[in-house]
This record gives sequence, structure tokens and C-alpha cells, in this order.
Amino acid sequence: MVGEIKQIHWQETDLADLEQRYRGTFINSIGGFKSVCLVGTKNTANQSNLAIFSSLVHIGANPPLVGLVFRPDSVERHTLENILESGFYTINNICAEFVPNAHQTAARYARNASEFENCGLTEAYKSPFFAPFVGEATVQMGVEFKESIPISSNGTLLVIGQIKHAFFPENCLHEDGFLDLNKAGSITCAGLDAYYSTEPIGRYLYAKTDRVPTILTKEK
Repeated sequence: MVGEIKQIHWQETDLADLEQRYRGTFINSIGGFKSVCLVGTKNTANQSNLAIFSSLVHIGANPPLVGLVFRPDSVERHTLENILESGFYTINNICAEFVPNAHQTAARYARNASEFENCGLTEAYKSPFFAPFVGEATVQMGVEFKESIPISSNGTLLVIGQIKHAFFPENCLHEDGFLDLNKAGSITCAGLDAYYSTEPIGRYLYAKTDRVPTILTKEK
């Protein structure tokens, strides 16, 4: 396919010369499909907040750690402020049925305005966890803040948290621990505003040098 289509080549100077918003859209989409989630927080004054993120990354399994990247603190970052203040937050998957609601949480609402209420999503609590979950989400994690790492190259911040609670549909868990997010209805994204449903291809056995790629389960 690539050999049949003329390729465009942009080098460092070309990328630097792009209009700022255009460049941001391009760089955010060229890396491919990403995990997208809703992060629920609450401050000590019980003011809730909900924001969409496409920077969720796996950090490690033992202990179970995940990371979120926060942009430079040039404007108010209610999610980050709440995490640092309370020490707790939730990570919730997004399903096709409420993509418009999830996307709307990116709007810059005032500090005293809850995105749950303004975007039509359910603010749900699971005792004894402090931060709010998204009631419509089928996969939910309760996370405790562990550390933040400044990234000097661009002024962003990597926030690392430990998963303390996990909620998911019983029929999505395989015997080997694999969680079928497609079956749970999770969607994915590319760039800052494009959302996609998933279509599984299959799972493969652990790659080894003494065998060819071997399919474990072929999805239909």
C-alpha cells in the first residue's frame, strides 16, 4: 500500500514551521491509536471534576502502576490539583454510547462547575474510595497518587499512581488474566478528537526464537 502512494517527507525544520494548532493535531495523531479514559477527581471541599485523557500508560504490574501525562501548568489544571490535594483519582473506560459526553469534558469549565453534571455523566461512589467513578463506565479503576516526574524537554508532568481497586464485567475476564476490553465496550482514539470502535484480530502466544508466531485465540 505505501509503495503505491507518494509519501510526504517532513523533517525537523518542516515540523517546526507548522502552525501551532496544526502541528499539535498532526503530532497527536501520527503516533497511532491510543487508550482514552475519563479521570474522576474531587478536592477536599467535595467539588468533583471529570476530564478526558489520551495519555494513559502502563508503568508496571507489581505493584500495579499507571501513568498520566499532564501538559504545562499554563492554565488551571483542576484534575492535577485535585490529585495532588486528595491523593486519589479514578480512571474509567469510555464506551461508544457516551463518547459525546466524554468528549465534552475537555471544555474548560469553571472550578465550581462539575463536568459530571454539565456533561450528563453519573457521579458514582464506591465505598470506601474517595474519588468519584463514572457510573456509565464498564471498566473502572480506583488509583492512589504515588509520585510526579517533571519532563524537562517540554515542561509536562508524568503522574504515576497505583491501582487500588478494579471493577470490570465478569464475562470479560479470561482464565489467564487477560481482560477483554473490546467485549467491555471500550473505544480508542487518535489525535485529540477522533474516536474509534475496536475490532479484535487475535491473541498470540508469547514470542520465542524457536517457534513461529502462533495464534492463541482468533477473534471473530
